[in-house]
Amino acid sequence: MGRLFGTDGARGVANTELTCETAIQIGRAAAMVLAEASHHKPLILIGKDTRVSSDMLEAAMVAGLTSVGADVQLLGVVPTPAVAYLVRKYKADAGVMISASHNPCEYNGIKLFNGEGFKLSDSLEEQIEAIVLDGAEQPPRPIGGDIGHVSTAKSAAEDYIRFVASTIDQSLFGMKVALDCANGSASYTAKKLFTTLGADVIMIHDQPDGVNINDKCGSTHMESLMETVKRFHCHLGLAFDGDADRCLAVDEKGELVDGDKIMAVFADQFMQEGTLKNDTVVVTVMSNLGFFRFCEEKGVKTVAAKVGDRYVLEQMLAGGHRLGGEQSGHIIFLDHNTTGDGQLTGAQLLNVLKKRGESLSKTASVMERYPQVMVNLRADSEQKKQFETDQKIRILVEEAEQKLGRDGRVLVRVSGTEPLVRVMVEGKDFDTINTLAVQLAKDIEARLV
Repeated sequence: MGRLFGTDGARGVANTELTCETAIQIGRAAAMVLAEASHHKPLILIGKDTRVSSDMLEAAMVAGLTSVGADVQLLGVVPTPAVAYLVRKYKADAGVMISASHNPCEYNGIKLFNGEGFKLSDSLEEQIEAIVLDGAEQPPRPIGGDIGHVSTAKSAAEDYIRFVASTIDQSLFGMKVALDCANGSASYTAKKLFTTLGADVIMIHDQPDGVNINDKCGSTHMESLMETVKRFHCHLGLAFDGDADRCLAVDEKGELVDGDKIMAVFADQFMQEGTLKNDTVVVTVMSNLGFFRFCEEKGVKTVAAKVGDRYVLEQMLAGGHRLGGEQSGHIIFLDHNTTGDGQLTGAQLLNVLKKRGESLSKTASVMERYPQVMVNLRADSEQKKQFETDQKIRILVEEAEQKLGRDGRVLVRVSGTEPLVRVMVEGKDFDTINTLAVQLAKDIEARLV
């Protein structure tokens, strides 16, 4: 993690941790760095989610970017993957998404994309950090006509909807799907997208008011979607997060189908079709042990990246792989888009089910999910540093792993987006791993003083 940017952009409580002043400085520094890289006056797109603070931070980013001479095109409320796609379509030099993804409304964030739709490299983020935090360089202050111009892309959401729809090769007529939009960006696109594809949709949590984003809804709170699927006898349900770069599913029985199971469905389908590039899926170290067992049985190769979709993407690009993702529902289809795309994932999942003529519960049964227990420990920046260097913690983790053997594993890591240390224990027997996770968390917490 950098000093300003975590694994998914700059993020914090809006107006106290992520202030307008910081956003202006990020805008000025980003425009300067991007102008140097492109050797011309840059065009930068800005999208946002539905948080009440997004308008405030958008205005600050506009001020920062235009004050250094960059032109800005406003996309309005769109999903994060729409920014990644539209940067390429509109031939912009960079894109900005103002969102804190799955976090509560008081948080917000700034994600930056390059002209190819990929999140900025660590090296470019470090240059921006050096300008903002260290004053390494002073951004220029143009005057008169050299100040940047601001325009609005009126068809941004519609252009993104057409793009996702174009990735499906058949009608979804006859399929009934419940859509949980998390009162976020998908509220502006999901209904039109899936009805355009021919599906019958039931909408929930699609009435954003600025503060209800991710509030007991979306991909972090699946209960209401589970009830909706059963109540309306849907074929399945899809849940997005606040900026719609994640997708989790619910089968026709109301059971959760997480990102690992979704990737198993795609890997199985693509292997049958002979279209899984390199016979490989890129996942993270957090992926369920059951996913790795499934891959062993099916002859699918796996690459395990660090947690964070940017690291999944790095491994995909390095190895020439086309499918990757996270248990949390960030699924990347590099044949279609350059970042996790919740609505694209949902559309592709419906496409597979329509081809097979199967229920989601049957299709997803290709993978057995091992029980997994997660305990989150509060940890400030100093405690995170302590965690990284404490040898006693390493010994505690190794001792826990030895108790589980091949039928389980332990993963303890620092969160890149929240003030947490996450303790995850996985294995075949829930009682065993639950006891082990709770005790290990207590032991680690005692070390973090």
